[in-house]
Amino acid sequence: MLQGIRIIEIEGLGPGPFAAMHLADLGADVITIHRKGGGGGITADQSVLDRGKRSIALDLKDPDDLATAKKLIATADALIEGFRPGVMERLGLGPTKCHATNSRLVYGRMTGWGQTGPRADTAGHDLNYIAQSGALWYASEPGSPPITPATLVGDIGGGALYLVIGILSGILNAQRTGQGTVVDAAIVDGSAHMMTLLMALRQAGGLSMERGHSLLDGPHWSRSYVCADGGYVSVQALEPQFYAALLDKLGLADDSEFAKQHDRALWPKLTARLTDIFLREPRLHWDDLFAGSDACVAVVLSPEESARAPHMSARHVWHHTDGNLQAAPAPRFDGRVEAIKPAPKRGEHTDDILTELK
Repeated sequence: MLQGIRIIEIEGLGPGPFAAMHLADLGADVITIHRKGGGGGITADQSVLDRGKRSIALDLKDPDDLATAKKLIATADALIEGFRPGVMERLGLGPTKCHATNSRLVYGRMTGWGQTGPRADTAGHDLNYIAQSGALWYASEPGSPPITPATLVGDIGGGALYLVIGILSGILNAQRTGQGTVVDAAIVDGSAHMMTLLMALRQAGGLSMERGHSLLDGPHWSRSYVCADGGYVSVQALEPQFYAALLDKLGLADDSEFAKQHDRALWPKLTARLTDIFLREPRLHWDDLFAGSDACVAVVLSPEESARAPHMSARHVWHHTDGNLQAAPAPRFDGRVEAIKPAPKRGEHTDDILTELK
């Protein structure tokens, strides 16, 4: 879908590389400027996030390599960088200078706090950003501190995917107007924006500012339960027809208390009753019982288990590629499942890219 689009990525960590990988998955020519002789400094296998990209190794403090970087950026539709505000300017690669040689460039800036504001120059991580944006608030049971969720909420959801949206929007605008733009993709902005759906629930009376009392985190029909074997099952039977299917499968269709789905006074008691019910059988029992039903029940799987699950397997979602478990590119177009492209070695395409620039 993005064939013919060139993205220059300045090597970074987390959401920036993920955004660049996503664009590469969609067919863009993503060239990553890796640090000469450098390592990512993180425990995760960075090669997973480099899949489908080309790599050139440069030292941006070296005048000749900096000149090469500028030439590359002049050929690009978009650039991705994830440094603190001011770092790219000090390297001589800020938006003003890049736009002077490439007015159509979409300059993507990936940060946690954003380019402006009291915290813009301070360090932080995913948990800190979603703590400030409000997105962490509901991640706990009442009376306990919010848990540390996977980085899907902040780094990926509120960060990388918003950067991708911003870059694609900027490219469309540049194609129409000939003018590039600067995308300020801050995790605090994106993760707060994702809260809009919950805020809409608040307007309708479905969201409480107190944890454990809202439509999606308070009821017995919207939570996970422990099974007899220590596994877990998720239940979210929101609509009445799905709730009825849940009760029918559990033999509770004639229970007078369970019939009162939205009686908040009963939620704690009914949660306790379902807790006892799900503890009676192992996870596989519940998986078999609810298979093919509209009760909105699904067992909780690890990524490795997900790779073997019938539905995920039928859709060819998970793949073991280059020794890593990876999910296939998404979304799909015309139902096709795109192949996972290999990740380059650091600097693998340096000579080829330099030849292209001559």
